Amino acid sequence: QVQPVESGGGLVQAGGSLRLSCAVSERSSERTFTKYDLEWYHQAPGKRREFVASITRTARTTEYADSVKGRFTISRDNAMNIGYLQMNLLQPDDSGVYYCNARYGPNNYWGQGTQVTVSS
Repeated sequence: QVQPVESGGGLVQAGGSLRLSCAVSERSSERTFTKYDLEWYHQAPGKRREFVASITRTARTTEYADSVKGRFTISRDNAMNIGYLQMNLLQPDDSGVYYCNARYGPNNYWGQGTQVTVSS
């Protein structure tokens, strides 16, 4: 079973930076991390989960929500089975839980999320 685990959240002042990590563990002896596209989603308190960024399995293509374009950067280290979301110029509206999703075919593997709080 594929299990993403997010980390790197915390409390930061407006204008600060955080780097979130998405470590994907697998019990299979075969390395399959490179099969998965990775996505980051954000859920503010009381709001629905919204798309933030995505990266294809070879990192050839990245996409960003307009609200984070120019501030956030998605990347991945396939050798280490880790995806990243570098968040710069953080704003209070960025606060909430960030979730990593590993996608392959019909499957979506969601992590439990990591909390980000941006103070003004």
